[in-house]
Amino acid sequence: MIDQLSKYYSCRILTEKDIPSILSLYESNPLYFQHCPPEPNLASVKEDILRLPEGKAKADKFYVGFWNNSKLVAVMDFVYAYPDEETVFIGLFMVEQAYQRKGIGSQIVTEALAYFAKNFRKARLAYVKGNPQSQHFWEKQGFKPIGCEVKQELYTVVIVEQSLGDILYKKSRENSKK
Repeated sequence: MIDQLSKYYSCRILTEKDIPSILSLYESNPLYFQHCPPEPNLASVKEDILRLPEGKAKADKFYVGFWNNSKLVAVMDFVYAYPDEETVFIGLFMVEQAYQRKGIGSQIVTEALAYFAKNFRKARLAYVKGNPQSQHFWEKQGFKPIGCEVKQELYTVVIVEQSLGDILYKKSRENSKK
């Protein structure tokens, strides 16, 4: 099922053996960690892989890598049915810096949202307030603020979401034009 997230990249659940590759990808994105401290390290990567929202089980969380041959291009962490049964929550999405500004992140997100649309009505996520790169990227993907900001220990996040019905409609229109 996870391998259906992308037509262009091989996808699989990331494990502890992938931590060095994940850390390298994290380290290629210093702007993200300026807004969302602390600086990444082996322990913080492991914590990201294991972190779950309250009330969710390990079976609900997927920490997925998108690979171009042996190169980790992107990571996406998502939780099924959170905060409610009709929503998939994207906890983290990050693209290796060398692959940014080429449309690859948008392509991966578009494919993933089409996949999620088969089972969920909405996708939700949070980006760190004041991070213009994250805000611009998620707005470009069609996510809109829901009017809720949540204060964390070191920063505030803006909650945004998107209706996945729009994704299915757009995809069916594209298919009908072929």
